Amino acid sequence: MAVPRTEAGPVYSAIMKRYEYATVPLLTHATKQILDNWGQDGWELVTVIPGPNPEQLVAYMKREKA
Repeated sequence: MAVPRTEAGPVYSAIMKRYEYATVPLLTHATKQILDNWGQDGWELVTVIPGPNPEQLVAYMKREKA
């Protein structure tokens, strides 16, 4: 599918989804509760990586911009 163009360049706003992102510290004893709270606000979990200490993880979240 070809991307429509204008004199200023390609028109993406009607075709491409736009996302916002957040990094969220996760405590191992409250991970589900934290993720559930963010999920209720429309955030989707992308990945989880180790945090700065063994008891903490970092979640990367995204949601579509309105």
